This record gives sequence, C-alpha cells and structure tokens, in this order.
Amino acid sequence: MISGIDIHGLDHGIRPQDDFYRHVNGKWLAATDIPADHGSYGAFQALRAQVQNQLRELIEDLPIDDGRVDDDEQKMARLYAAFMDEGALQPLGLNPLQGELTRISALEHHSQIPALITHLNRIGVRAPLALRVVQDARDPSRHTLELQQDGLGLPDRDYYLRDDAECPRIRAQYLAHIERMLALTGDADAGRQARAVAALETALAAAQCSRSDERDPLKAYNRIEISRLESLAPAGNWRAGLAAAGLAGSNGLLILRQPRYFNALDRLLRQTPLPDWKTYLQWRLLTAFAPYLSRGYVDEHFAFNGTALRGIPRNRDRWRRGVELVDSLMGDALGRLYVSAHFPAEFKARIDQLMVHLLAAFRDRLDALDWMGPDTRRRAQCKLSKLRVKIGYPPAWRDCDAVHIGRGDLVGSVINARRCEFDRNLRKLDHAPDRSEWALTPQTVNASYNPQLNDVTFPAAILQPPFFNPRADDAVNFGAIGAIIAHEISHGFDDQGSKYDGDGSLLDLPGWFCTGDLERFRERTGELVTQYAQFAPLPGYRTNGELTLGENIADNSGLAVAYRAYRLSLAGNASPVIDGLSGDQRFFIGWAQAWRSKTRDRQRITSLASDPHAADEIRGTVPAMNQTPFHAAFSIGTGDRMYLPPDRRISVW
Repeated sequence: MISGIDIHGLDHGIRPQDDFYRHVNGKWLAATDIPADHGSYGAFQALRAQVQNQLRELIEDLPIDDGRVDDDEQKMARLYAAFMDEGALQPLGLNPLQGELTRISALEHHSQIPALITHLNRIGVRAPLALRVVQDARDPSRHTLELQQDGLGLPDRDYYLRDDAECPRIRAQYLAHIERMLALTGDADAGRQARAVAALETALAAAQCSRSDERDPLKAYNRIEISRLESLAPAGNWRAGLAAAGLAGSNGLLILRQPRYFNALDRLLRQTPLPDWKTYLQWRLLTAFAPYLSRGYVDEHFAFNGTALRGIPRNRDRWRRGVELVDSLMGDALGRLYVSAHFPAEFKARIDQLMVHLLAAFRDRLDALDWMGPDTRRRAQCKLSKLRVKIGYPPAWRDCDAVHIGRGDLVGSVINARRCEFDRNLRKLDHAPDRSEWALTPQTVNASYNPQLNDVTFPAAILQPPFFNPRADDAVNFGAIGAIIAHEISHGFDDQGSKYDGDGSLLDLPGWFCTGDLERFRERTGELVTQYAQFAPLPGYRTNGELTLGENIADNSGLAVAYRAYRLSLAGNASPVIDGLSGDQRFFIGWAQAWRSKTRDRQRITSLASDPHAADEIRGTVPAMNQTPFHAAFSIGTGDRMYLPPDRRISVW
C-alpha cells in the first residue's frame, strides 16, 4: 500500500505546529493558479473537472441517429449537439422564448399571476414562489406540496438590504446588468424597467427571513389547508395557480415555509402595477434561459453572474456547459454510462468495509459522550441503527421516456425536460416516498444526508483520489473519505438534523433529547459558533458561526468519528510508517489535503454571505485543532500556533 499523500504538496518550510493547513498544502498553493473559468479551485473542483472530461468522452462517443431511434442515448446526443451548435443559435435571438414571453404579456389582471408563477415553476424558472413536492416532515410516509420563497436574482436577501462595503456596489452592477439584458430584447425603456425589477426584488428580499433562520426546520414547517390559501392571500387566484401546475381540484394540506413572506407577496400583488409584474416575470424567464440563447445573452449573463459577482474572468468552455446541461436534464441516463465505464465493483467493496468501522465508531462515540444521559443516548443509538447508506449508484435507474429532445431545438428541449421532471415529482403525491430513490446522480462529486429519509448518499464519482484511493493505506482514506462519510452521518445529529427521529419525523423540542441534555448540547454548539466567528478568511469578512453551525458540527464530529474508526480498523496493531509519516499523521494530512483550495476574493465574499460551509482553509484546520490525537500526532504544545488548550477543544458528537 502507498501512503496516498501528495508529498509534493507538503511545504516542509512551514512547521505543522505553526500552520498545519499550509504545511500540508503550501507547495500546492504556491504552484496552483485558479483557472480563469473558476471562482475557486481545489480538490473538489479538480475532481469535478476530471469527471467532466470522462462524461464528455461518453457523450461525444454517442452516435446521432437519423431520427428513427429515440432511446436515452440518442436523446443525450441530440441535446448535447443542439447546445454545441452555437452558430445555429445566433440568428434566433429571443425567438425560442417568444411563446413564453407572449404568455406573460397577455396578463390582464393581478389575480392571474399565481397561475403564471406555477407555470414558470414547471419549466424551471425561479419566480417569487417555488412550488415543490416534498416528503412531509411530520409524516415521512407521505408526500405533500410546499410553497417556498424564491425569485431573487442576487445570491441572498442581504445583498438587497445591507449597506456595507460590498453590497451597494453589487446592487448597482446588478441594476446595470438587468438594463443591458432588457435592452438586448429591444426594450426601448430598459432603464425604467430595470429599476422596477430591482425595486420589486428588494421588496421581496425584505420579506424573507435570514438564511440562519431558514435552516430551522421547525420554523419552516407551517402546514395549512390548501383551501386557506386564498384567504391568506386574496389578491391572487391560487386555485388557478395550482391548476396551472397540473393540480386542478387539489385539496388537503400544503407547507408554507415562510407565511410572513406569503403575506407580503399578497400585498405586493395588490400594490405593484401590473406592467411591473410583467417585466419582472419576463426578467426571471430571460435570466433562467439566457445560457441557452444567442451569444449576446450568454455573455451578458456571465458578465454579471460570473465576473461581477464572483470575480471569474472567463466563462467555462462551451463543451463543459454542454456536459452540465445533459447531466442536469438526463442525469440517470448519463449515470448508467458513467458507472459502467468508471466505477469498478471493488471500489464499492472497500468503501463498504470502511463503513462498517465508521458506524461502529459512531456507536462508540455515542456511548462515550460525557454530556449525554442514558435516555437520550438510547434514542440517538436508535436513530443511528435506522440509518440507510447509499454508495455508488442507485438500485434502479429513472427512464427518460417522456422527455422529448427535438433535433436542433435547444430551448424547447430544455423546457420539455424540465416540465417532465416537475410532473414526475407531482406524481409522487399519490405514492409513499421511495426510500431507495437517489437525490444525487452517480457522477456527482459530492455527498449528502437527508434527515427525512435518514440516509447518506456517496456517489461513485467522489469515491476516487484525492478522497478515496483503493491503492492507499487506510489512514489517508479514513482521514479523507472516511471523515466525509462521518460528516454526512453527523448531519443526522447536528443542530437541525437532531430534530428528526430515526424514521424521519420532525419532532417538537426537545425532540429525542431530554431537556437537560438539550441544554448541554446547545452549550457546546454555542461554543462552536463563537469559535468559528473568530476566523476571518478575508480581512473584514468573518465567518458566520450561526449560518455555518450545522456544517461545523459535522466537520468536527466527522473527523473525530473517522479517527476512532481508523483506530478500530487497526484492531490493536501498529500502523506502518509510510513516506516517513505515522498512521495518525497521514490521517490528519488526508483531511487537510481534502480541503486544499484557492478562492477569488469576490467568490469568497459571496460564499461568506450565502454558503453554510466555512472557508476550506478553516475546514482543513479548525476541526483538527479540536482533536487531542492531532496534538499528539504532531507534538503540538503550548506556544505553538496550532495549540488549543484541552479545555478549549470542542467536542459535540
């Protein structure tokens, strides 16, 4: 076995006791430039680029038929070809959207707006509300409808409301961007129209709660009878809105994530002139489909969303955007090809063995917690015992039979595929949740935890270096993919996931905690909020400890559980020294290398405002500092910058 460590990235000129992250990644950081089409670049982005290359080969190897065959592979080939034929899109201008624009222009009364909103939802347009089918948090054996706030063009509501050093600049650039986009459509009054759009979005933003509050599932669960919608918001015909989404005659229950926002939307429906609503809805349509139109729309869309907002100099190569489109609309069809070509069976077997040790380690950690009483411990163990693990790829693939991909009809194909996916989710209302269904495709370089299914998902694409190396000794694999797996499991026990039981039911507080244990849990998570708020990855921009709390709990708990799992895997035997590094050292280096990255300043500012994850250099450092074995592995003591006194090392799960 090899170490699995990128020893060429280590900077031995920096002591691990002084700056562990730069000791592990210093030479990589010095030698790596952020690609011109990225806002940040690191281990995750490099692997995603590798997977995209593999997907491109699979797609471009598909022959385009003569029109007599209509299987999934032909549909993918036609969709990709339509996107790549940029020259054919140039003379079309806005024509592919003309039918939808005419539909919006035909509005005659404010009461008709809900029907238009849900129609736009159905074709993938972010309007003031998003209608979704979700698993009922209080009754996970059924699906229900949910109305969620939506429809902002900036990354977060605070961009519209704050007057710090950054937000006014972004607002001014956004206003100019709206005006330029509307001018491309031939709008002679683009300046006034842009101001109307910005004013309406600002009013919508002011009615939304903060992202920190939005994390709380108890605050987001507001179940009402569908028949009450029009009494809560009488300005709109919500019955017609549901009918436009294919839900004519719907009764029963519906979840309003933010009732205050729904009330404010009703007020805006009454007070905002109908022409302004038309312009706003046309803007939402235009910005949703700009990437699939002629060059002027594509370039202007990127100039703001890529360069102005995130500091990215250049758009991604067109083939990469084409691969992403096929992936987003026909993910399972593409996933079948990817798994067959790039995911050997032995990979899954090795991960399954890691999982045995990780689950055993999590059970051990629960038994050893000094702040938890026996009743809460029993309930936590019960939840862990019901956890479902999804590795590699789903047991069954979704078909794309209903999806029509017209030859050379890019926008029409996107509309049809999005409508088919929306309708597929609507059909879930008649059925119990399929607990074997996957939310991620196998080619996704990511992982997830679903509190309502109480399951963790690890797609095939993330199960390769630098996160998992089947040729490497277990130490680095436990430190990288092992800690990521344990991170996702820990989400079931973080400040929000702990509000669900093992069957996925949302519980009122104290939930499955006993009252005293909940108070002690909150004391420890409060310490994490304070600890992370001390770190400013960019001068003047500190980490939001409340927004990132769930991910920080999972990072710290995941690393602790993974270390325990690694020690269990040794079965009392000594770990080998490889590349001059002990097993414990390789474990923690594996963790820090998984989070190596570089980020542009504007991208970082955007992330700090809207991303529930801390900056990568903080993720690669702080969780390790909270682990006593880390201090022992690198002989970190008083006076070293990485040293944390034992009473300041925070342990939750």
